[in-house]
Amino acid sequence: MAIRAHVVPVLLRAGPVQFVLVRDVFAGVEVKPSLAALGRRFVDDFWNTGQTWLEACRRATDLLIIGEAPGADEDRLGEPFVGRAGQLLDQMLLAIGESRDSVFIANILKCRPPDNRDPRLEEVLQCEPFLRRQLALVQPKVILAVGRVAAQSLLKSQDPVGRMRGRDYRFADTPLLVTYHPAYLLRRPQEKAKSWQDLQFAWRLLNDG
Repeated sequence: MAIRAHVVPVLLRAGPVQFVLVRDVFAGVEVKPSLAALGRRFVDDFWNTGQTWLEACRRATDLLIIGEAPGADEDRLGEPFVGRAGQLLDQMLLAIGESRDSVFIANILKCRPPDNRDPRLEEVLQCEPFLRRQLALVQPKVILAVGRVAAQSLLKSQDPVGRMRGRDYRFADTPLLVTYHPAYLLRRPQEKAKSWQDLQFAWRLLNDG
């Protein structure tokens, strides 16, 4: 079963917008020869799908949030982090003076895996150049990796989130913090206090300079 690829939009409702176009994200990204077959499928599916969207954001966004991959609802609606998990993310951002309008949301995988399974290593590797291109365009001060899959993929680690959180990592020379995924917090509300600590950590990094 082919994976249907897309680029998730982050829509701004106010303020000046500079668009990060699909062509900007794809420009100059080289498909690794060892993953050429997957690359051909990725590009073919991207252009053949009926859901090809722009990503929009402020070019100088301070906070970049990275999740794992679009789920079924995100794929259908064309918006990241929807439903109860999305509402909780909105509350988390509001707690540090941010909103969807002031951050950029991306995913490790630029497409929805079949049956919402975890992304495979070869898929993560194929999409990483696009993620790095997004990072170069957005130029955030801080990256917040939410959830196990995003954190482990970015940091090339098998450590659980509980062991990774609370540390200041680097990804492409940008500070990276790890926290729990909002969906996990809905299942384990007792961990919300730890996520609040992570958000405070992110706020301090955002406001240090």
